[in-house]
Amino acid sequence: MTSENQRQNNNPETVNSAQPKVNEKKAEGQNVELTNTPPLAKKKPYKRPRRNYNKNRGYLKRFSFKKVSILVPLFNEEESLKPLYAEIKDALKKIYIDYEILFFDDGSTDSSLEIIKELAKKDPKIKYISFRKNYGKSAALQLGFKAVTGDAVITMDADLQDDPAEIPNLLAKLDEGYDLVSGWKKVRHDPFIKKHSSKFFNYITRLFSGIKIHDFNCGLKGYRSETVKSIELYGELHRYIPVLAGWKGYKVTETVVRHHPRKYGVTKFGISRFFKGFIDLISLTFTLRYIRRPMHLFGFMGATAFFIGFLISAYLSYDWFVNSTPLSNRPLLALGMLLIVVGLQFFSVGLLGEFMAHNSHNDDGYSIKDQKYGELS
Repeated sequence: MTSENQRQNNNPETVNSAQPKVNEKKAEGQNVELTNTPPLAKKKPYKRPRRNYNKNRGYLKRFSFKKVSILVPLFNEEESLKPLYAEIKDALKKIYIDYEILFFDDGSTDSSLEIIKELAKKDPKIKYISFRKNYGKSAALQLGFKAVTGDAVITMDADLQDDPAEIPNLLAKLDEGYDLVSGWKKVRHDPFIKKHSSKFFNYITRLFSGIKIHDFNCGLKGYRSETVKSIELYGELHRYIPVLAGWKGYKVTETVVRHHPRKYGVTKFGISRFFKGFIDLISLTFTLRYIRRPMHLFGFMGATAFFIGFLISAYLSYDWFVNSTPLSNRPLLALGMLLIVVGLQFFSVGLLGEFMAHNSHNDDGYSIKDQKYGELS
């Protein structure tokens, strides 16, 4: 046994097999040293960034906004508040963003305020403001816009006809670069009169304003915070928020939203509100479009009346001069003279308005998109 072990130790093949293997590389005409080289490190496979995932809810959607404010104006909606709150919470669970919920009670006479206080005790995200009496939706939205703290704002009615599940869609539309996104209730579940009067109202508003959307008065809307802070509402102007924003230079668009039948209570819509809204549209058109340039309105009306009156007077003068037609029994003569006088009066009112606008000019009514102060180099 000893002689066999000695023969194995003296055998060069046996000695080499016991040593670690080396990589041999010889270039032609060169001697290369033998070195122990470790195996090449394997590249790790590319992994996609991990997205937030929540069981039974899917992937959480991310937006560029840091905080969203849900503003809900209401009047006597006690039966709808708890289901509405539950639906809002379910919708907010699908987005990766901080939020607040502001209920604005517009002087409700039922137990709506007590229910809101009960919800606020359980959820610190809930805030509320309550009027002593009913001042209208415009007043509630105006004060609500001042109170919200989010850089994105979602408004919706409290009657469960607006679907809170549309909140992520509105935020996604705002993220495309728009300043206001109005919901379009393409399929409406309203009474016949309200449905068709709203269609006529929207058509007239598009015609007067030039804003090409289908549903101006939908309660479900999304805004950037700078948009709501620059809008002033009173009367029934909440119906024309897209008009106010569009005329101030903000980018306005719309998106189709789901609409549900009313489950509880009765509608607050009355036919008188349609006529009030139409009068507000006329006054809004005049005040916003011509408040800084009254001569464009009164001057145009005056020039038109004066020109028609001048044509009538010229025709009567020609008829009297050529055909010797007496003018004493011509009512057209009175009309021509009246139009000339009225035209001069309109023109004078336009000039006075221009003087007043010039003397009271200030920069508060201009909407600034971006600015930077500092010394000019």
